[in-house]
Amino acid sequence: MDDTFLYEKIAEWVRQEILAGRLKPGDRLPPIRRMMTRWNCTPGTVQRAYRELAQQGLVISRAGQGTRVAQAPLMPNPLPLRRAALVHRAEAFLLEVLTSGYSPAEVETALGLALDRWRSLADQPPIIPEATLRFAGSHDLALARLAAECRRMEPPFTLQLRFTGSLGGLMALAQGEADLAGCHLWDEETDTYNIPFVRRLLPGRRVALIHLAQRRLGLIVPAGNPQNLAGLQSLNQPGVVFINRQPGSGTRVWLDAQLRRLNLPPEQVAGFDREERTHSEVARAVAEGSATVGLGLEGAAGAFGLGFLPLASEEYALAVPAERFDLPAVRALRSWLASDMPRQAFTGLGGYDFSRTGSVAWVE
Repeated sequence: MDDTFLYEKIAEWVRQEILAGRLKPGDRLPPIRRMMTRWNCTPGTVQRAYRELAQQGLVISRAGQGTRVAQAPLMPNPLPLRRAALVHRAEAFLLEVLTSGYSPAEVETALGLALDRWRSLADQPPIIPEATLRFAGSHDLALARLAAECRRMEPPFTLQLRFTGSLGGLMALAQGEADLAGCHLWDEETDTYNIPFVRRLLPGRRVALIHLAQRRLGLIVPAGNPQNLAGLQSLNQPGVVFINRQPGSGTRVWLDAQLRRLNLPPEQVAGFDREERTHSEVARAVAEGSATVGLGLEGAAGAFGLGFLPLASEEYALAVPAERFDLPAVRALRSWLASDMPRQAFTGLGGYDFSRTGSVAWVE
């Protein structure tokens, strides 16, 4: 292991020992010789790790007394220590992957996709601090970037994301478990998005639909479309293995309606019962070869370097009940979405149209 990377690992190990209380104020750190044996490194690598810890005020080195954990008055409070430890772990990860040949842009995309997957699996929302908007609803690639921007808005706030699918988001609004919901639900009877579902799930309530984006939905396939798929009617071809979205997602609602129109029974589509909760996970399955096609966003296909066959343009909106519409954080979000900032923040997301972003329609 490269010594530059290794000294960070040693420093991080010591930080975690302090944070966990296994090394207490006044305790002596392991001697350099013992650490050399433990980490199979040179004395300079251990010394560099200890120097970094000393610069952070976590340890103190004195002649004849060795290196000891700083006494309580010199110790930082737990939150900055946790944040510092997290930053160092992130830096160690970055050093490892960048030296393996990945570009910063690839790493940033991968981390965003990994966070999206974690959010889709976090069924129970965490404890929410003040100045936080609780989001529940459909997965979208722009949301992670939006969440990062919220901390720079005026006033700043945290956007806590929980991916439950479009129907799950509206139900969370109805039950008071969310402040806003992301949805792109197509109604087969009226050929419109979102409004019929808001009326059904939140009857008698006044709800604002804030337009986030128009998105291209289609089939995600390997580069070059090796199976020569032409559309949904190709899903029952021999050798085709589909990867689906979960019931209640806007994508699944649209797909089920289209298959009915085509008189294509789900049981004729291999893989129909295998479900993922985000567009990113659908694309990942195709990229890894466990499926040959999935239904998802053009942006997700592009993130994995896959092919894309466009099928529809859909409207993604943020549903906000009237009683939440004038919250300071919601006002800040509305102002930001109505400005030119989204076009800059969302640059590079393929298959999106942000020309109507920030416009508001009320459902009575």
